[in-house]
Amino acid sequence: MLVATPSHAEIVEKTVAIVNSELVLESDFKDLVKRIPKQGMVDESLLFDKPATSLIGNRKAQLDYLINEKILQSEIKRLNLAVTNDRVESELKEMARKNQVSEAELAKVIQQQGVSMDDYRRFLKDSIEKRSLMDAEIISKLRISDEDALNEYLKTNPNNRPSIDEFSVSHIFFNPKKGGAEASIKRAETVLGKLRSGENFENLAQQFSEDPNFSTGGALGTFKSGEFLPEIEEAISSLKVNETTPIVKSRMGFHIVKLTGKKLTTDPKFERAKDKIKAQLLENSFKRQLKNWLQTKRDESFIRINE
Repeated sequence: MLVATPSHAEIVEKTVAIVNSELVLESDFKDLVKRIPKQGMVDESLLFDKPATSLIGNRKAQLDYLINEKILQSEIKRLNLAVTNDRVESELKEMARKNQVSEAELAKVIQQQGVSMDDYRRFLKDSIEKRSLMDAEIISKLRISDEDALNEYLKTNPNNRPSIDEFSVSHIFFNPKKGGAEASIKRAETVLGKLRSGENFENLAQQFSEDPNFSTGGALGTFKSGEFLPEIEEAISSLKVNETTPIVKSRMGFHIVKLTGKKLTTDPKFERAKDKIKAQLLENSFKRQLKNWLQTKRDESFIRINE
């Protein structure tokens, strides 16, 4: 590039590449090299899972990265997404507020990282504009459903089920500490006989249950598969609602159990992991779409490399 002066013309800057109306200058390489060791000053989403350090000493990779940046800048201008200096200052104020520091303290922290405030303002302006571009062109079009998350969960947890049984149960409990195991079994057999002759389970529970934490009707509550005493869960697994078990022995004692409700519910392990899985799927999808989008824009752009 030639810049004329009153007395002569001199080469003051080398143009390495032209991307649409954007120039990749030799000084852009020098600026990029300075940015690499400064955390967050290189947009690693444009490196596709490679670290910023992969640019060190690799001019071809640096040029590729700078071309991607220029394509973004070109698209930001085309879509009129440029932001004002006032917007940048507002963003700095918001950063200070979120970090509960003053603007002067925030500036000090930034400068301690070896970044001047002018450079950081330029970086922040670029970041806001890129974010707006990515929102408009890619992120707003991404859709990750609960079904997508479930499929990913089952892929990485093949032994888990997408849904599990949820039981509501009541019991009549016979405590072996009262006269020993044999006596408690006899009490249980007596009550089981009454139950089979048609007497009401809830009334029998009220009269005979030896559960120290007795609830009305002998209600134990609602449990998901795997959360309950395994002996009782096995005993009720084949029951229909309102049916009762024979006498069941557990580590606590002896029980007659009534299944009062049963339904399928989502595996709680999946529910706990769902948001994290969706976030990861969204990130992976964004990377794929960004790569495709950039390649499309490269194909559509005028790019001339001078070296």
